[in-house]
Amino acid sequence: MSGAQGLEPEPSKKRILVIEDEPDIIRGLRDALEFEGFEVEARGTGAEGLVAAMEWAPDCVLLDLMLPDDNGYRVCENLRKTDETVPIIMLTAKAQESDKVRGLEAGADDYVTKPFSVAELIARINAIFRRQNRMGSHQDETFNIGAWVINARKHTMTKGRATQRLTFYELEVLKLLRERSEETVSRDELLEKVWGMQPSTTSRTVDNFIVKLRRKLEEDQKNPRHILTVYGLGYKLVP
Repeated sequence: MSGAQGLEPEPSKKRILVIEDEPDIIRGLRDALEFEGFEVEARGTGAEGLVAAMEWAPDCVLLDLMLPDDNGYRVCENLRKTDETVPIIMLTAKAQESDKVRGLEAGADDYVTKPFSVAELIARINAIFRRQNRMGSHQDETFNIGAWVINARKHTMTKGRATQRLTFYELEVLKLLRERSEETVSRDELLEKVWGMQPSTTSRTVDNFIVKLRRKLEEDQKNPRHILTVYGLGYKLVP
């Protein structure tokens, strides 16, 4: 009986799926994540990772960009076909902005560049789960931005027959801007409150997500009506 009681807390552990083929990185991530109380599974190829994602239903996926059987962009796109809302953090050795943007376009929610700080990665993962817990009390929340209806539970935005998916961080950026509607929100504040990171992280992360959101929301991205740039300061939302 005591053994069974000892297993009861296990279902409450958050599950992290690591799709990575470098044994040293897997070992380091597993040790650090398990120490933090996460349950960890690791797969070394994209194909194995996709199967694990469907069978194991992780709460977060850490996805390497360079895999022996496929590239992380395609794996990310395939993950998104089976689960639209699981947070995906891409691990990439490519530091070029275009590579990071391509990862975000494929459906990743965030990225870290190798070599990365495990402490920073764990901080980002914890920030995701804190925000998910906060969202849990607002499962039916919907709000409007222009003609678009944002559904926070489904991670979607709808206008007429058109529907677009929102990633975890895209939705969180929109929610924070909406909470401060018509006010300027600095890049540093967005980094801290959405990503849970200090401003030492690049503000380009914020800018990349604003670009993505404008592509979805705005009829004219060059002359946006809803997400406005306040030069030298940050952004503000005009619903």
